[in-house]
Amino acid sequence: MTLGEHLRELRSRLMKAIGAVFVTTLVAGMFYKQLIELVIAPLPGCSTLAGGSTANAGRCGIIATNGLLSPFTLALKVSLTAGLIGASPIWLYQLWRYLAPGLHRNEKKYTLAFLVAGIPLFFVGAGLAYTILPTTAQVLISFTPNQATNILPIDDFLDLATRMVVVFGLSFELPLVLVMLNLAGVVSAARMAGWWQHMVIGITVFSAIATPSSDPLSMVALAGPIVVLYLTACAVAWVNDRRRARKEAANLSPDEPSPLPTLHESGHGS
Repeated sequence: MTLGEHLRELRSRLMKAIGAVFVTTLVAGMFYKQLIELVIAPLPGCSTLAGGSTANAGRCGIIATNGLLSPFTLALKVSLTAGLIGASPIWLYQLWRYLAPGLHRNEKKYTLAFLVAGIPLFFVGAGLAYTILPTTAQVLISFTPNQATNILPIDDFLDLATRMVVVFGLSFELPLVLVMLNLAGVVSAARMAGWWQHMVIGITVFSAIATPSSDPLSMVALAGPIVVLYLTACAVAWVNDRRRARKEAANLSPDEPSPLPTLHESGHGS
């Protein structure tokens, strides 16, 4: 393809990806109030404060936003976030279709397998993040003094929930990256298994930093599945290395001369 053809192909793929995001954002915008209720559902024991009142509402209260344009900005943010997530299979597929012509057959197979396995893994991690959000929110709210009420803007909690969803979702892609590197011949299963102590420590430290709360439950909820997926990646890499070794042994030519024995092996050492 010429440079002009590449640019036209890129424009076509971008238009399709942007169109998919636009459509899903419009659909999400029709239900943005329900989406906001879904986002704030993990907040435990919080009351919605009408007009921003700080009346006695328990340990925390939810306030929509401050400012005339803030409700519209919040609706746009929620709708766009839902649109990007909802359209992710489409724009990821468009990205793969743009890159595929420059890839070899094996590389096409690996990248397509990465997309097929990576999207469900991301959503599993995102679902786990949403599951532990109540515990995270409860721990953070517990630092509020007994005689005070913590006023929580919805957009702040939305940022926290989005950050956790993205971090958990991307963390679940790490084992898949290791498997892809093994399939490409970059790293062996033996080397991956040799990293297990450093990987467990690194995953634990990363989980402690990535989770916004200081409770051990959130850290274990993130670190535990990643460690299990890492061990699964090691097992998949080991099976692939065994298969590759058998294939290489079967492809040896019977006419290929064997290496000459050394003096020690032939018994002629001094």
